[in-house]
Amino acid sequence: MKAINEATGKNIADNLVVAGTLLARMKGLLGRNSLPSGEGLLIKSCMGIHTFGMKYPLDIVFLNRENRVVAVKRNMPPNRVTGLCFSASSVLELPVGTLDSSETSPGDTIVFT
Repeated sequence: MKAINEATGKNIADNLVVAGTLLARMKGLLGRNSLPSGEGLLIKSCMGIHTFGMKYPLDIVFLNRENRVVAVKRNMPPNRVTGLCFSASSVLELPVGTLDSSETSPGDTIVFT
């Protein structure tokens, strides 16, 4: 699946994997040595994440039910926890620099194809 920032028209991810089951959400990106540019993980039914056991930092996007960006976290290091974002219904985990290159910020809408 692809993700595009509707506000800027810029690509967020060319290869986006969806974690929609409990097991997939629990595993997330654990066990990977890196997250290459253009890849990402969409975690459904999620209001917060952790990076315990991760080997690399992430850019994080919190989305509401309409896929509108409600919060972002740039360059989140390993072994950290985000606070809960109660207005979020899903979270995008992306390579560091994706938020800057796609000019993604709160209020933008993300389109999935």
